[in-house]
Amino acid sequence: MSITTRPRTVGELRESGYKVLSVKEEMRKNLIAKIRNGEELFPGIVGYEETVIPQIENAILSGQDIIFLGERGQAKTRMARSLANLLDDEIPVIAGCEINDSPYEPICRACRDKIEQQGDEVEIAWLPRDRRYGEKLATPDITISDLVGEVDPIRVAEGRYLSDELTIHYGMIPRTHRGIFCINELPDLAERIQVGLLNIMEERDVQIRGYKIRLPLDVYVVASANPEDYTNRGRIITPLKDRIGSEIRTHYPRDLEHEISIMEAESTHFPTDGLDIIVPTFMKEVIAEVTQLARASNDISQRSGVSVRVSVSNFENVLSNAVRRALRLNERHAAPRVSDLSAILASTCGKIELDAVGDIKEERVVQKLINAAVLNVFGEYFESREFDQLLAGFERGLNVQVGDDMSSMEYVNQLSKVGGLSKAIDKLNGRGSPASVASSVEFILEGLHLNRRLNKDEVEGKVRYRR
Repeated sequence: MSITTRPRTVGELRESGYKVLSVKEEMRKNLIAKIRNGEELFPGIVGYEETVIPQIENAILSGQDIIFLGERGQAKTRMARSLANLLDDEIPVIAGCEINDSPYEPICRACRDKIEQQGDEVEIAWLPRDRRYGEKLATPDITISDLVGEVDPIRVAEGRYLSDELTIHYGMIPRTHRGIFCINELPDLAERIQVGLLNIMEERDVQIRGYKIRLPLDVYVVASANPEDYTNRGRIITPLKDRIGSEIRTHYPRDLEHEISIMEAESTHFPTDGLDIIVPTFMKEVIAEVTQLARASNDISQRSGVSVRVSVSNFENVLSNAVRRALRLNERHAAPRVSDLSAILASTCGKIELDAVGDIKEERVVQKLINAAVLNVFGEYFESREFDQLLAGFERGLNVQVGDDMSSMEYVNQLSKVGGLSKAIDKLNGRGSPASVASSVEFILEGLHLNRRLNKDEVEGKVRYRR
């Protein structure tokens, strides 16, 4: 239906044969079409294809409201916002209505009066899908007025009675009539506000300043919550809990591949003139492995979770450290090294909560995670016996120096004196540039050190590997 031919009045809409669907029917219809066409339901959401997304599809096909339960950084809000893609491109509403009333069955007093007076001549407007999604973060200071509405004193001053429905200034939920309303961190709502939300979902009645009106709102409700808050008694009223159709548990990425995909997709990229950034696969794996290990660490509180944002921020900081070195040394290529992993202290410490008793510091916990991550990833690529030739050289007095501020060519020059490294570097695909060579060399030497095959001395910012 083009802009020039679409109906402009209620009468024209009736003649066109347009059928008004409820929000749940509309979403169900569009979901079925997407499934049949093989379209992606949640673009950019990784790792939920076999777990969360099928449950969402079931809930929508069943016409059920949803609550997403999960720790922070599990894409709960993003999925809620993506549900708007299941709405029609635009729908007809009575022009000028505050709550997007249906041209056929208006529920607000002003629109009912308008239909009664003008009939099929009432003008309609077309509401796009992006204006049919409403979202509110639950905080203790939220009032029923914010969600439902309040008496407008200006309208009362114009001569209307307080009991007149036309004095109401509608809140966020009525203004999302015929759309999707999302409330984040649902258990943080005060109990009396939860009761008001329940009345809207179940009883369809609204009480404003003691005046009870009937508002059969057509709203698809989506909520999010932390599992611990949602399941603890006293944080959410039982009738509201019972009213929500599907409780869907989200989760963190369960393997490195998904963690890396999210990390790459969500990180901010700034092009730098005259500089190419090369990120070896093993370095991506180390950064992602740090987060995966943090989610299993006894030193870190798992109640608050370890968000995917940890991986994203760490990835950005490690790349930035490599770029900063390349700029200082006037190099054309930048590749992150093991020595750049110290940059993740700043981006990790503020995002984790320690669960350990005692005087343990966040920096020590993060460094422990870094060492374990390098050791694990190294073990996926190599076995220590592959480096017998290299270790024999160290037995004869060889030592190799590395450092955050050393140029890539210094690594290449050292490589010519170190036997047994070339084949390992080829295994890491590290021959592309001097920067890639430097990254591979540091990874191999640190892996051997963590496997207790080499000793490591740190003096004034430099690191020396020896036997």
